[in-house]
Amino acid sequence: MSFRGFGRANASSGMGVADHSKNTFMELEQKKVHRYVIFKVDEKKREVVVEKTGGPAESYDDFAASLPENDCRYAVFDFDFVTSENCQKSKIFFIAWSPSTSRIRAKMLYATTKERFRRELDGVHYEIQATDPTEMDLEVIKDRAH
Repeated sequence: MSFRGFGRANASSGMGVADHSKNTFMELEQKKVHRYVIFKVDEKKREVVVEKTGGPAESYDDFAASLPENDCRYAVFDFDFVTSENCQKSKIFFIAWSPSTSRIRAKMLYATTKERFRRELDGVHYEIQATDPTEMDLEVIKDRAH
């Protein structure tokens, strides 16, 4: 797993990524100790940090309820499912949450930081950009995973 320059500031936004963010993603991907991780941009520290993690037993509804109604976030969700051949599978989703009700400054900050942050998360299978809960509901996740 490569995290080239993960701790360095992003050239376009000036944001870096906290080591804890990288390590928490690796725990979700490799050790399955988290169902999801929600990240936020800490403007004072000028880096992307972990805001919340959900345990392996938490549901997609728990995850969706953890996203703020009026502010942007990045999140990864480990979606487990069974294929039509009865095989257990898991796919990791990166979700860029940018609700239409969030401040313009927040939307711009998250938009300029997203690509760099997302590229550093090796192991993500799908990416979803959501401005409304319906754009990332469980049916959308299921459709993308199959």
